[in-house]
Amino acid sequence: MRKIFITGIGTDVGKTIVSAVLAEAWMADYWKPVQAGKLPETDSETVKKLLINKISNVWQENYLLETPVSPHYAAFLEKKNIQETNLIPPSSPNKILLIEGAGGLMVPLNDEFLIIDLISKLNAETIVVSKNYLGSINHTLLTINTLFHHKIPVLGIIFNGEEHSASEQFILKYTGLKMLGRIEKAQQITREWIAKEAAKFSTL
Repeated sequence: MRKIFITGIGTDVGKTIVSAVLAEAWMADYWKPVQAGKLPETDSETVKKLLINKISNVWQENYLLETPVSPHYAAFLEKKNIQETNLIPPSSPNKILLIEGAGGLMVPLNDEFLIIDLISKLNAETIVVSKNYLGSINHTLLTINTLFHHKIPVLGIIFNGEEHSASEQFILKYTGLKMLGRIEKAQQITREWIAKEAAKFSTL
């Protein structure tokens, strides 16, 4: 089983949509270990409804929290305790398991354990999702430098949304990473749109 962690430069940069596209492209399994907030639906439910192929499994979360805040705080409010020993990946023999984080790398799961600690614990490779906005160069470089510092392998970057070539070229040149592709901006995200975007990644 090959484990690839989908991380982003922050919240709402498109990790779930990228996960759905890659799961469709590679007929990979999907697992979100910790979900904080589930309205109108969880990220797992979103991915499941967007996939056309019948091979991908969408695995249940280990921790499903109601409150849309940092997982460690949501767990505190709901009188739960996220324990890293319980974050064991599901078995997906001979497949790719896509793992989606909650927010960015430094989001706490409990008082001592961060998302980046989970990536290290799982011994996963990473794909970084970046989105162009004012400040995104800084956020992208901080994310990638943190991964490098922790000696976590980075397969490359996927840019989500509208192109900004000056920012993207600087990021790629500075980090030396490969651009794996771009997810185009959509007016409406449907299964057919996911399949169309997935075709661009099927040969990676």
